This record gives sequence, structure tokens and C-alpha cells, in this order.
Amino acid sequence: MSKNYELLQQAQIGAARLPELQEAADTVVPKTNSREAVSEQRIAEPALRVESTKLVQRLFLTPEGGAPKVVTFAAVDSGNGCSNFCANAARVLAESVPGSVCLLEADFRSPSLAHALGLSNGCGLADALREEGPVRTWAKPIGPENLWLISCGALAEDSLSRFTSERMLHRLSELRSAFDYMIIQAPPLNAYADGMVLGRLSDGVVLVLEANATRREAALRIMENLRSSRISVLGAVLNNRTFPIPEVLYKRI
Repeated sequence: MSKNYELLQQAQIGAARLPELQEAADTVVPKTNSREAVSEQRIAEPALRVESTKLVQRLFLTPEGGAPKVVTFAAVDSGNGCSNFCANAARVLAESVPGSVCLLEADFRSPSLAHALGLSNGCGLADALREEGPVRTWAKPIGPENLWLISCGALAEDSLSRFTSERMLHRLSELRSAFDYMIIQAPPLNAYADGMVLGRLSDGVVLVLEANATRREAALRIMENLRSSRISVLGAVLNNRTFPIPEVLYKRI
């Protein structure tokens, strides 16, 4: 994924979908048609870890011109695996820095981050927008010891209106002061404007695309919308790639 910042530009070459992004991104291991190829499920977890590590290193640990502290992750479409990638990136970041890391679930449309971590939703951001008290009240330690989760929380009829209110701005300002780093999961950009709001309130956006599924036109349109709104696009993640490899090579990952 060392070329993740070039993915959307390279997406302009090819057909109406994005299978070529799989070739544009660095692969964890070489492709092969060997009969010993392992299944997608067996390689999904280590591959996701490798991709998350590369992104964290590029984005937070070896930046040019200063590292972002608050980053919004947003899929172009629903079902692009944004929750799993956010969870992995947050854990890798927490393991790589001495400071505190907050993983914030700001997807009020179809919350799934807590579930991806094997946790219950419980109280979280929606509750913090309705109630008083320090914002860390709703943060749950999830391990490693410097990683915290603020889940979506209990949604109410007025949750979406509060999302775009001054209250949200105030709570995000509190979170910036309370934690050294923050990774925010937003709803899909192709369906909702929430991610644009979060992009303006953070240091930039990382787009999550799905191999062989995200449409080129949709990705480029989202890119133009972000740029016209002067929201920094920090990178792009190509998710759900497959790497069929021989068993002997898989064991070396």
C-alpha cells in the first residue's frame, strides 16, 4: 500500500470499475495460480494487519510537513470494510506511539465498529451529544492500554441533528485535548454528507475503497467534492484485496 496516495489517480486508467487498483497497490506477497493457494479467509487477517501498518507508518509516523492528529476514515460505498480497517489502524497506531489514541465511531447511519471489535455498543458519542460531563466519560479502554473506543452510543430521534450542531464541534474539540491521536469512522461518502462534515473538523480524510467493487466514477467524484470543499485527502486504502499464495510462502507472513 506504499502507493496508496496514488490510487485514485491511477484509477483514471481502465474500465468503469477498479480491478486495476489491486495491481497499483503493493502486494503483501506475489500472486500465483498454484494449486496450493490458500483461501481468502486465511490471508485476510494478516493482509489487513500489513496494510494497516503501512498506512499508519506513512500517515502518522513518517509524515512530510507534520503528522495529522485527527483523521477521518470514510468508505466510498457501504460494505467496503471501513470498520475493520479503522479498528486495525487504531490498534497499530496505539502500539506504535506512546501517546493516547481514541477510536471514534461517528457513523450514525449503520454503526458497526463496536461489533467489529467484538464489543457491545453501549453508551457513546450519541449520548455525549445529549448529556453533560467530560467526554472521556464515554471512552472505553480496549487495549493496548493507550487505546480507547467511543462507540456510536444510543441513537435517538434527534441524534442526526445534533451531529451537525455546535455541540458536535465542542465535543470534538474536547477529544482533541483529551487524546493525542484520534481515528474517526464516518458513514459512506457516496450516500451521506456526514463524512464531509467530519472531514472539515479533522485534519483530513482517508478514503476506503473496495477492490473490484468501488466504481471509478464514484471515487473520482468523491475526490473532487472533497477537494472543492478544501478537505485534505490524506490517502486511499484498497480494501478486500485477495492474495492467493502457496502455503510455503503464506507461513512466512
